Amino acid sequence: MTKIESAPFKESAPSFQNKGKIIKNTYGRYLEEFNKGDIYVHPRGFTIDRTFAQEFATVFMEANPLFLSQPYAVAHGFKDMLVSPLQVFNIALSLGVQNNSEKAVANLGYYNVQFLKPVYPGDTLTSRTKILNIDDKGADKPGIVHVRTLCLNQSNEVVLQYERKIMINQSNGKPKGNSKPGNPSAFFPEKETPNIELPNLKFPTEFRDGTWENTYFESFSAGDIYLHPNGRTITDEHYPWTYRMGNTHPLHYDKLYSKGLSGPMSGEPIVYGGLVFAWLIGLASRDISENMIWELGYTEGYHTQPAVSGDTVTSISRIIHTEDVGNKYGIPSGEVHIQFIGLKNIKAIEAYEKHGDDLFIKENDKKKFGKEKISDKIFEIERKLVIKKKPI
Repeated sequence: MTKIESAPFKESAPSFQNKGKIIKNTYGRYLEEFNKGDIYVHPRGFTIDRTFAQEFATVFMEANPLFLSQPYAVAHGFKDMLVSPLQVFNIALSLGVQNNSEKAVANLGYYNVQFLKPVYPGDTLTSRTKILNIDDKGADKPGIVHVRTLCLNQSNEVVLQYERKIMINQSNGKPKGNSKPGNPSAFFPEKETPNIELPNLKFPTEFRDGTWENTYFESFSAGDIYLHPNGRTITDEHYPWTYRMGNTHPLHYDKLYSKGLSGPMSGEPIVYGGLVFAWLIGLASRDISENMIWELGYTEGYHTQPAVSGDTVTSISRIIHTEDVGNKYGIPSGEVHIQFIGLKNIKAIEAYEKHGDDLFIKENDKKKFGKEKISDKIFEIERKLVIKKKPI
């Protein structure tokens, strides 16, 4: 142990006369600061303790006991309760904001989200990103940066891999920051077809009363539409939750910044999209994922409208395909492929009565079908789950 004598220090500011340089750090990157093939190892890492994991699961309305109950998760073969996949996703994305998107105009979409390994309380997550492509549309238009991000645990094992596309302006004379350059040779264990690594799962029956009977694999049929009954009104709680995930973009928590913008994003801070994503998925969990044993991932998906504090979000799930996979994952289960829709300020049942099956047409495809975009709709994506079969 090192002991250092400490004495109170005296006030010095009133007599301090030196005038140094004025420093105003600028974070994030403009379009011309990205290079294809660069890899950014993002600063900071998050250790997820049990309280943090359970608080996320409850605030974002998860119903699956794997994220809430240690005995339930262990009985199914996991070494502890699991950290919610949407918490892992949010942390991985947020840690990359300072390098990837703090200068972004918009997050255009998520692609090929794959959850590859369980994350448990006590694990430490870090994030790193590779630049896949840059679409430069000229100095007067924002370009698009296509990235792949890996989330690693403390053993440098990839627990999550996904891509996203980000709309970013060129600097056009605005001051740039001093971001650390990308390193194309940095450790980046990506795989086009990675393996999912799960423990030897078990099929206990003693926790049967811990979930609803209508959410086992056999309950789902292709074509069924679930109009999830509850909504979630988002309050100013989204400000601290943005930074709790590690997201540093001021658009989500700085009113001076957001009100100083021009265009459609000007005004109140926009709710960070990853939080909206998590609330929407949570709203569906009692109907859809309560008996899920693994979240396989998400395909191409978009935030089609922003949300602000005071908005109420709701959701709809449409079953696209089901497949009985036997003991592929170690216990009797099936894969369920779902189209997932997020809405704001309208109940799911009212949205379906108003818009019908037009809700399931991608917003960017509406024009070619001669249809108007739906302003009530704020999110669209597809997901695939592994869901237990009903115990006999």
